[in-house]
Order: sequence, then structure tokens, then C-alpha cells
Amino acid sequence: MSQADHRTAELRRPGGAGGTGSGARAGTRLIGIDAARGLALVGLIAVHILPAEIDETGDPTVAFHLFYGNSAALFALLAGVGLALSSGGRSPHQGRRMVGDRLGLAVRAALIGTIALIAAAIMPNGGSEPGILLYYSVFFLLAIPFLHLGPQSLFLSAALFGLAGPLLLQYVGPLLPESSADNHTLVNLVGEPAGTASELLLTGIYPALPYMCFILAGLGIGRLDLRNTSVVARIAGIGAALAVAATGISSILLYGLGGYERLLETPGMTEDLLYEAIAFGPDTVPNDSAWWFALVTPHTNMPLAIADSLGLALLVTALFILAGRRFVRWLTPLAVTGTMTLTLYTTHLLVLSTEIHEGLPAVWFVVHLAVAVAFAMCWSHWRGQGPLERPVTAIVRRSRQLVDPPSPGDSTGPMAKRDAMSR
Repeated sequence: MSQADHRTAELRRPGGAGGTGSGARAGTRLIGIDAARGLALVGLIAVHILPAEIDETGDPTVAFHLFYGNSAALFALLAGVGLALSSGGRSPHQGRRMVGDRLGLAVRAALIGTIALIAAAIMPNGGSEPGILLYYSVFFLLAIPFLHLGPQSLFLSAALFGLAGPLLLQYVGPLLPESSADNHTLVNLVGEPAGTASELLLTGIYPALPYMCFILAGLGIGRLDLRNTSVVARIAGIGAALAVAATGISSILLYGLGGYERLLETPGMTEDLLYEAIAFGPDTVPNDSAWWFALVTPHTNMPLAIADSLGLALLVTALFILAGRRFVRWLTPLAVTGTMTLTLYTTHLLVLSTEIHEGLPAVWFVVHLAVAVAFAMCWSHWRGQGPLERPVTAIVRRSRQLVDPPSPGDSTGPMAKRDAMSR
């Protein structure tokens, strides 16, 4: 059997790189989830390196349209799916097992937050791009009370966060203190607790309250029967319809019902500034008009923008789950990359902070991507879990076993051996 065949067999095997280690789920479908996570990592690398604006015209680039906001939303959705799979899938754990799941998730959040703080402290001048890891730790903490819920309750909760988050962002956000850093360090956390908390929860680039819509939607998806082709196809259809509807409603509100003209009446607003706000998003969403809710621009975290990114994330996830059943070998490099995103993303941020990528962005994007995939394939073949994933998984497993000891003969206990950013 060749190395590729060995790798394919491992990805198919429950408890392998693509398995959950919890129940007899179909391992092949999880290749699609890991591959989708790998694609989200590719998108975040693109966002950090490739330009967002075409110099000659001032219009958004293809990379901006494809990845800005959407990659982070896909990451968050898949994190929710991972949380569901590690806590019982279609049948959420109960009793001590659920207590163990909650404790493990709290420990995981603390570990990822610690890694984020250490990375930010290492990066020169705080780094050139804000990272998502510290926000992730907050996502996981906020997800703890929802871990036991079924899909309907989770989807309803996701919708509530998708509406309440933007309202709080627009009307409460301007009143909150700011932090002096994009990548928060322990110094910021201690010296500016209010400003750091405000950004992590509401006003930062990946604010936890709006992003809980993606986390909880992913949790709900993970509680469905993802072995059922019709269920997965329905997820894809709903995702596509949601994205199309969000974009269409935004266009109708702005250009059919007078929203553009109303926004142009904002004090100090010009047509050029409004074009920038609609195309790229304003630095801060003004709180003087509800018409700003019509924006579908990435990272504005307005309701339609959230709906658009959520729809695309659902569509991509479903398509990759389906593709993972037929194209295992083709998806293997991307899937293996998706199993160690904590290691690869952290390393990417550290390298990015050196700013050696400032020239030839396309070349550096290919370099970052090629090195990430090559490292993931080699490390996974020889060592298994990623350098950061392995200790995080071990610590979380032991913390869960404090309240949910493994049964006799079970060498892994209830802890699923999965990527540290997937749950």
C-alpha cells in the first residue's frame, strides 16, 4: 500500500485524522469537514496577504469578494460543527459526559486564548494583521451553555444572535471603550480590561456576539444526520438561498427603496465615502440610521452581511461533505491541512508579523499556502496530530476525564482526537 493509500485509509477510519473517535460515524464525511476547514485557512491566509483593492479602479479584488469575512464565518461554523460531533452528534451527551464536555470546552478556550496571547506577545509591534484565536476562545466560552441543545433550539438561538448582535453593535458599540491593540496581549488584557472585552465581544473585527450566530448554526448542523444525503443537500440549498436572498434584499433596500439616498444624508457623507462604506465597510457603522442594516459588506456584522456569510458557509460545508464521500484522495491535502489549523494559523501570523510579504503578495500567498500544506502532509504522516493540537487535545482529554473517566478498555475515553480549533 502506498503512502497516499495509507493516508486515505487513516482519513476513512473513525479515530484517524478525519475521524471523531466518538461513535461509529462515517469517517469519510468528516474528510469534507476537515477539507472545508482547510479551505477556510486558505481564505484567511489570502485575506492577510492578498490586496483587497484594485489600485487602478479602487474596486474590491476577487480575493476580497471570495474570502473577506466569509473565511472567518466558515471557520466559526465548522468550529460549531466540531463541537457538536465531539459532544454526541445527533444525540447530545447527558449527565457526567456533558459536564465533561463543558469542562473540556472551557479548558480548550483557556488554552487557545493563552496561545493567542503568547503569539501576540512574540509578534513585533503586535503583528500586521489581527488574529482570530483570542476571539475563538471567547466563542467557545459563550458556547458552553448551548452545548446540550438540539438543532431547532440551536438554529433559533443562532438567529437571535444574528439579529441582536448587530443591534448591540450599532447602538451600544459606539459607547464602549476601545483597546489600543489589534492583537491583544496580556498587557492589554490587564491594563485595558474594559476595552479588550468590548472588542472581543462586540466591536472588534471578529466580535463574539454576532459571530455566535455562526457557532450555534454549526452546532445545529452537527446535530443533524450528516450521513443522510438529502439532509446535506437541504443544507446546501438553504445556504445558497440564504446568501442569494441576503444579497438581493440588500440591493432592494439600498437601490430600490431609497436606502442609498438616506445613507447619503448622513452628516459628512459623500458619494465616494458611501461607495467605500458599501464596497469595503465603514470603519465604524454609524448609529444614526437603521438603513445601515442593509449593508451586506463583509465584517460590517450587520444582519444581511451575517446572513450572506452564513449562507455561503452552509453551502461550502455541505458541498465538501458530499465531495468527501467520492473524492477522498483529491481532498486529502486540504483535509490534512484542516486538521492542524491551530498550528498553521499561529505560525502564519508569526511569519506575517515580519512583514517580509509586503512585496509580491501573490507570490507570498503561494509560498505560505505551499509550506502549510507540505508541512501538514509531512507532519501528519510521521507524527499524527499537529505540534499544538497534540498537547491541547491531551490536556482537554484529561480535564474531561476528571468528571467522566474512561470506561475499562477505552484508551481514549470520550475525548475525540480532533483538531484543537475544530471544537
